Amino acid sequence: MSAPTPPVLLRWQGCLRSAPSGALGRQLTLLSGLVLCALMAGLPLVTRSGLSLLVLASGLLWLLLALRTTPGPLVEIDRWILGILALALLATGFSPVPLAAAKGLVKLVSYLGVYALMRQLLATAPRWWDRLVAALLAGELITSVIGIRQLYGDTGELARWADPNSVADGTVRIYSTLENPNLLAGYLLPALPLALVALLRWPGLPRKLFALTALVLGVAALVLTYSRGAWMGLVAEGGVIVLLLAVRGTRAWPPLWRKLFPLLLLVGGAALLVVLVTQVEPLRVRVLSLVAGRQDSSNNFRINVWMAALDMIQARPWLGIGPGNDAFNQIYPLFAQPRFNALSAYSIPLELTVEAGVPGLLAGIGLVLTCVRTGLRQWGNGGFFALPALAALAVIAGLGVQGLTDTIFFRPEVQLSGWFCVATLAAAESPTTTPRG
Repeated sequence: MSAPTPPVLLRWQGCLRSAPSGALGRQLTLLSGLVLCALMAGLPLVTRSGLSLLVLASGLLWLLLALRTTPGPLVEIDRWILGILALALLATGFSPVPLAAAKGLVKLVSYLGVYALMRQLLATAPRWWDRLVAALLAGELITSVIGIRQLYGDTGELARWADPNSVADGTVRIYSTLENPNLLAGYLLPALPLALVALLRWPGLPRKLFALTALVLGVAALVLTYSRGAWMGLVAEGGVIVLLLAVRGTRAWPPLWRKLFPLLLLVGGAALLVVLVTQVEPLRVRVLSLVAGRQDSSNNFRINVWMAALDMIQARPWLGIGPGNDAFNQIYPLFAQPRFNALSAYSIPLELTVEAGVPGLLAGIGLVLTCVRTGLRQWGNGGFFALPALAALAVIAGLGVQGLTDTIFFRPEVQLSGWFCVATLAAAESPTTTPRG
């Protein structure tokens, strides 16, 4: 039987596979892994210029790998990503500010280049998943330590994040190397499920201690950011992990208890949260600010930005204004209320719709749902990618909950961790995946 014809979009791949490889060609996989490890470890530590160079190097390495590798079939996740890219191209072409939108498109393409390299690496050498996670946790551990140490230093800098108009006035929020408590919380949010899965997955006491230390200090640092969205995201992550582990652990139980036990766990977890919120004053004050409505300055600001974003969507519902914050910054002032300047829509669903219209929102939802189905299938099947799929599902839940009221996800320190989880799920579905180094 003849090999299946690759999709038209992939037929350029492999055109150099018969060319002499040389030393560089033989080491492309190793070089790709090392560059991605440097990128994952440096997310919170390297300057934006340094991150840009690592992202560019990742894209170029993927291009070299693709030219030397026979293309395989596209999985469903890849098709949704290509659809999102196509919508971004259309939105850029029809944007009222095409030059600004083109900058956002270049950023999107560069991040997708990192995704493509991660997917290729994990599909052909899945053992690199653990190495990439180790690199990510190393950077997360350093960042968490720096953030926690801020509590014992000069609090003058921390005070600039205390809003006197908020019901949580006086709360001290750490920000570590990222200069923003919400950004630090968004960066930590995807790292914590990966740390937990590493603790469950890695052999040997030293590795487990490393993962446990990263997990404990990461949770402490995230709590000390006092980011309400990240707190809710952390609860969502914990709920997903506990529920899926409970479902797997009770497979041999009687049917009644198999159904009741996960429900009892959720009820117990909810009761524990209620106790913590009612008994721990900092938690109680921060949670009460969620229901303060416009009386809380942060809530009031977001509500006004959301109203302006809805007006922007109503004006351009089908293809939006184009991708990126540069396009948003040029169009938003036309719809903003006085004294409520913003850099984004402060909600991922609203941001997607503003940038690429209703089709962009539907494509984003389609990608998320496909990732969830893929993760559940991998978790149910067991095997090499079962625990990584568990981490990816928890990350999707956490970032999704946080993203309802913030757009920290679009910062590279957060977004690239998210693309790593998506690449994990796509590689797990790839027929070329084999568990070798």
